[in-house]
This record gives sequence, structure tokens and C-alpha cells, in this order.
Amino acid sequence: MSAVPLGSLGRSKSGRHRPPANEQEDVLPDEELQSYLAALAPETDAETTAGTSFGNAQVYQLRLQLMANEQLKEMAAERQTSPQALATEWVMQRLEWEARQRGY
Repeated sequence: MSAVPLGSLGRSKSGRHRPPANEQEDVLPDEELQSYLAALAPETDAETTAGTSFGNAQVYQLRLQLMANEQLKEMAAERQTSPQALATEWVMQRLEWEARQRGY
């Protein structure tokens, strides 16, 4: 059986997948894509995960040690919920408890 050359598989002779920048300048913006993306964009900046807020809520990242993360996952599975929902529920319960302790 003789070997058949596979060719460049979409690469140019320079080994690049894309043409150099000066060759890309001739490409016009995709108006249909821009219109689609504009339609998907929220009308206000109130709901975004790019910053730290989402509507009326604040977004926090939580880093847990591996063992704590596994415990959280197991407990959430037992309660048929997500680890995020369970952690949120616990934080809300603790905040309510703290408020009662302070007499709020």
C-alpha cells in the first residue's frame, strides 16, 4: 500500500491556519451575527456576570478545600439540589440567624 499525502489540512504554506493580519482587513463585519448578538444582549446592565452583580443579587466566588467540596457535593446530591443552591441556602440561613442574634 502506498502512502497518500494528506496535504496541508487547511493550513497555508506558512503553517498558519489564518491568513496574516493584512489579508484579513478585507473581511467585512458580519451584520447578521452582530444583529443576533445585539438581540441577545440585555437592554440594561443590571443583569451581568461580567461584573459582580446579577439583577438584584451579588455574585461571589467560593473556594473550598477538596474535602469540603466533596462533602458539599454529597450533601447536595442527598437533598437532590446543586452544591451552589445548598451553599446559598446555608448562607441565607446563617444571615437570618445572625440578624436575630442582633435583634433585627
